[in-house]
Amino acid sequence: MAISVNTNITSLKAQNNLNGANNKLSMSMERLASGLRINSAKDDAAGLQIANRLSSQINGIGVAVRNANDGISIAQTAEGAMGESTNILQRMRDLSLQSANGSNSDDDRAAMQKEMSALQTELTRISDTTSFGGQKLIDGTYGTQKFQVGANANETISVTLSSVAGNKIGNNAVSGAGTKFGVEAASVLTQDTTADATFAVNGKTVPVLAGANAATVAKGINASGAGVKAEASVTTTIRGLGALDDGTLSIVGEDGTLDSYSLSTYKGDSALLATDLGKAGYDVSYAKDTGIISITAKNVAGIQIAATTAGTAKLGGQAAGAANASKTAELKLSSSEKFTVGGASANELLGGGTTATAGASTLDKVSSIDINTAQGAQDALAVIDAAIGGIDGQRADLGAVQNRMSFTISNLNNIQTNVSDARGRIQDVDFASETALLTKQQILSQTSSAMLAQANQIPQTALSLLG
Repeated sequence: MAISVNTNITSLKAQNNLNGANNKLSMSMERLASGLRINSAKDDAAGLQIANRLSSQINGIGVAVRNANDGISIAQTAEGAMGESTNILQRMRDLSLQSANGSNSDDDRAAMQKEMSALQTELTRISDTTSFGGQKLIDGTYGTQKFQVGANANETISVTLSSVAGNKIGNNAVSGAGTKFGVEAASVLTQDTTADATFAVNGKTVPVLAGANAATVAKGINASGAGVKAEASVTTTIRGLGALDDGTLSIVGEDGTLDSYSLSTYKGDSALLATDLGKAGYDVSYAKDTGIISITAKNVAGIQIAATTAGTAKLGGQAAGAANASKTAELKLSSSEKFTVGGASANELLGGGTTATAGASTLDKVSSIDINTAQGAQDALAVIDAAIGGIDGQRADLGAVQNRMSFTISNLNNIQTNVSDARGRIQDVDFASETALLTKQQILSQTSSAMLAQANQIPQTALSLLG
């Protein structure tokens, strides 16, 4: 090659190699110092975008795990308070059963009512004061809240909490004899309800056939999945039983089967008939001074007395000696939650009271329980049982939510681990490989420097030619 003083190509090439080696050496040092393969977009533009998206997901999952843990804590706090509320209700139930016993005097029941009143107050106090981080949980203000348990929008789990105050929980009930069930039959046991395919309880349609009895309708409601318990009962009196009565008293089942009692067997002994009816499981009371038997049968079509030839036994207000029957039935619907009843036959089945309130349920509250009387104690049991059932339902929901969130947390942790691994493969530096590159660039930098020094001496060759 020609000897040139103005342009030293060898030096220029050595400079380029030295700059390249130093740039790569600087990059390796930066990566090893930060631990990251990608320190700026120029390192890997596509990789930087992917790594940042993965970082957003990882960070979001971390927040979601904390959110889910908060949800579990809230559910545990509320469920614990509900557990104590259930204990209070169980004690109320014990007091009600104790007060219902005939061995108690008025003073005894008054003493029991004092404890009942204190428990009613405490039940409401627990509802009003249970909170989490200053937020009331079971006083009715919490409603439904969503917990963000994912790294992206709308990945939520909802938690619903209702009030467990004494004036909010109890037995929602609708009952009535209706315009068709609540009628005494003059001679034969008949049912003349109108067919209705629109009768609905809590939005669940319950078809009613023409001539259906109260027990049939109750059975249909219970099978509908409306979340409402239905019970039919027939109540009547048996009076005037004489020694010459030779008819047959029958309780007619929902399917038409008969539970029959031959009146000639009793020869006018109303007390013995009342005893036998009680043994059969019917709700029976007997007035010794009047000889009248009061009987209530659950989930039956009716009660009837077949014609007698010379006797006087009769049901309700029927004429003596005639074939007479009672279909004075009452249909009662109850639930721990509010519900609605609608349909063309609602008035026939439940009476005008239901249609007047557009099918809305009424509420017998725990706060209104009064066990100063035996009947009040008996009535309290249905209210308390419904309240316990309602709280148990909420506790079951909270238990399900806690388990769901626990599984969610486990899944989030698995996702976070795997996504972090994926980000690391993209973003993190491989120290083994990078240190090898560092060593290479260090050697190249040193050799380039040495060669540059040699190349800078080449123009001096021209001096030797000048002699």
